[in-house]
Amino acid sequence: MRTELCGEVVLSNFDPNGEGLEAEFIAGLTRRPKTLPCKFFYDERGSNLFEQICALDEYYLTRTENKILADNIAEIAALCGPRCLLVEIGSGNSNKTRLLLDHLREPVAYVPIDLSRAHLLRAADALNGDYFPLQILPVCADYNQPLRLPAPACSPERLTIFFPGSTIGNFEPSQAAAFLRRIAGWCQPGDGLLVGVDLQKQRDILHRAYNDAKGITAAFNLNLLERANHELAANFDLDQFRHHAFYNSEHGRIEMHLVSCRKQIVDLAGKQIEFDAGEQITTEYSYKYRVETFRALASAAGWKPERVWTDKDRWFSVQSFRLGK
Repeated sequence: MRTELCGEVVLSNFDPNGEGLEAEFIAGLTRRPKTLPCKFFYDERGSNLFEQICALDEYYLTRTENKILADNIAEIAALCGPRCLLVEIGSGNSNKTRLLLDHLREPVAYVPIDLSRAHLLRAADALNGDYFPLQILPVCADYNQPLRLPAPACSPERLTIFFPGSTIGNFEPSQAAAFLRRIAGWCQPGDGLLVGVDLQKQRDILHRAYNDAKGITAAFNLNLLERANHELAANFDLDQFRHHAFYNSEHGRIEMHLVSCRKQIVDLAGKQIEFDAGEQITTEYSYKYRVETFRALASAAGWKPERVWTDKDRWFSVQSFRLGK
């Protein structure tokens, strides 16, 4: 980890891409079935595309979570407590966090953690201007890898981890439990977790959310291959791959894939990767939970359930937990 002065904020940089991008692309594309980690969606272009996805009519997740937060913000802020250190995992543009910061009582600092350095710094700089003198302490990191949280100038009374957007659904359930245990290691007993969890619902609603009419989700998915072309000297022909997303009812998850339209060979970082016609690259899982199922999963990882807020249709939930002793 190194620290960098970036404008008026200090960035903790864990160099989350480095050689890992090449190694993980090669490992993922040379196994069967082929896979690529969804964390690599979020280069600068991918982050911008995801912001566009969040504004789509079909993509209910963002607006539904935002309404839940807005409708219950006084209670949520009270649970976070006074003089809180707020840590956001996968912070993106930090828009949801502004609502929290507007209502928290004397927050000590805000620590946004994100993989996209440019996106992170842009958001941190904007927050620094709008919330000065609140300390903004951005961390550029892969939150699946070991990292150390920066220490604020003043000691907080409590730490609250904010993990919105249903990103927890990108983990398989056993991985989600392991991740929740790991972030508990950042905390002390009594610290909090506020997490957005997408809920099970009708298949057609889910299908539309991941197959939008404008094709932005398809562009977001295909951007993985575009990124490999730019950063790994690959020669993917994007016209020869297509976006495919569907709901797997057996596992309770959306699956996103890139499908090879023909038999082909792609050069990537000096290696030749063979594709059969119709062969798929799995790029993302997005699990949809029942409220009680996720509460049980988090409880097994050491987090005591506090509150659950949902929208009127019970499409989405925001859930609050406290770390047990």
